[in-house]
Amino acid sequence: MENNKLKEQDFLVASISQLSISGSASPPVVARFRSDSLLFGSESDSEGAVQFDLSNCQLYKLGSARSLCMSEASDTNEEKSYSRGITIEFRNEEESTAFHCAFEQWKKEVAVQGSYLPNGIVSSSASKFDDKIEASSAKMYFHYYGQLLHQQNMLQDYVRTGSYYAAVLENRIDFTDRVVVDVGAGSGILSLFAAQAGAKHVYAVEASDMADYANKLISGNPLLSERITVIKGKVEDVELPEKADILISEPMGTLLVNERMLESYIIARDRFLVPKGKMFPTIGRIHMAPFSDEYLYIEIANKALFWQQQNYYGVNLTPLHGTAFQGYFSQPVVDAFDPRLLVAPAISHIIDFTSAKEEDLYEFDIPLRFVSSTGTRVHGLACWFDVLFDGSTVQRWLTTAPGAPTTHWYQLRCVLAQPIYVMPGQEITGRLHMVAHKAQSYTLNLTLSAKMWGPGAEQGGILQTSSGKLDLKEPYYRMSQPQAYPMSQDQQPNQLLQTQDLQIQSHDEEASDLLQQSV
Repeated sequence: MENNKLKEQDFLVASISQLSISGSASPPVVARFRSDSLLFGSESDSEGAVQFDLSNCQLYKLGSARSLCMSEASDTNEEKSYSRGITIEFRNEEESTAFHCAFEQWKKEVAVQGSYLPNGIVSSSASKFDDKIEASSAKMYFHYYGQLLHQQNMLQDYVRTGSYYAAVLENRIDFTDRVVVDVGAGSGILSLFAAQAGAKHVYAVEASDMADYANKLISGNPLLSERITVIKGKVEDVELPEKADILISEPMGTLLVNERMLESYIIARDRFLVPKGKMFPTIGRIHMAPFSDEYLYIEIANKALFWQQQNYYGVNLTPLHGTAFQGYFSQPVVDAFDPRLLVAPAISHIIDFTSAKEEDLYEFDIPLRFVSSTGTRVHGLACWFDVLFDGSTVQRWLTTAPGAPTTHWYQLRCVLAQPIYVMPGQEITGRLHMVAHKAQSYTLNLTLSAKMWGPGAEQGGILQTSSGKLDLKEPYYRMSQPQAYPMSQDQQPNQLLQTQDLQIQSHDEEASDLLQQSV
């Protein structure tokens, strides 16, 4: 580098084919990096070269010695379009690798000089993602998903991986000869499934370092790799050479929305998907029901006993007991629990990924209403989710419900510091208010109330109310086995759950048929 600028650089390539520019170049062909431009032309005729602006062109690897360079030609409020492209054939893989490295260096040099919008105004933000997510959280997030050990954990979740595989292969008609975008591709396993189902081409978009591993894994499957292109970058930032007929992704976190990747899934839909294109998954549902679990409540409360010591090496710790007690109850509990702990049929909140706006995911305000099936102490709200793959041939559900085979998401419970007492048939009302924050998660505000019971109930009124504030970013992973509860002889383990056969309900309907509660 000289005077903070790269030296001009030339590359000999075997040939180029021009996709939408008349004429063709004859070998030998030279690719030239000049200032902020990339030029393609014959070695002897530099004036007839095709010029690409490095600030708005993208390079895609189509094979070991074959690449595609696309230049953005227009930018409207509706969509971005491309009017020129060149397919580059290199003489060998080594020259291809060298060219790609040089391309990235020149792109970075142009970026250092300033990112300019089409009207010449300097962009105030490098990424929409960076605008709403704090840098430290994003760094940890991409580091976490860039590790093979975590990818292995997800791949070994056979409910998750098997459901995706079945949903794709059972719906080959949706993938055959179609362009697919894999949003947050991770190891690339879903891209490989799509290619197995006959996809015309798959663009695997992955922002973490796992993109390099995905490239290696995909290259090791040569019968599929020619139809898969790994693109390292955020879906908010990258450009693709063509629109997708179908999106596939695994954007679900704990409670469906944790990690806020659903927003990136929606952004990818708006940026890349053709009108009426398909999305796998298609909808998601958050299910909620009140629960009673004395073991769990005592376990959490007992954690704060440490702070009740009045003579800890001569120090009175009790002034911090109240704060510690509330702190432990601010952690949502992630574990697998027995569905017979639920005291009422569940209700659901539905998110339609095909129509939801990104802004819809910033805040959820979900009214709660249940009718208790037993007399007990209610300790909080249990939550789980499922997603639907609405294929043209088969509709398949992936559920994380209690009583169903356990997934790496488990279930989630919000435990209240003050339980409430209910009688059989008593109405439980409340609200779950979820607000997204910049640490890629949500603050949960839960309120549960038991209505007046017995004579005078028609006058209304509240007997007792309990509320809590929890941070979904800081859960308590309780991976011990759930407490064993006796099962009646006439009750089958999965009797409570019939998620595979559920019909999609409207946003205002309760999913009361999700659980056929028996006590």
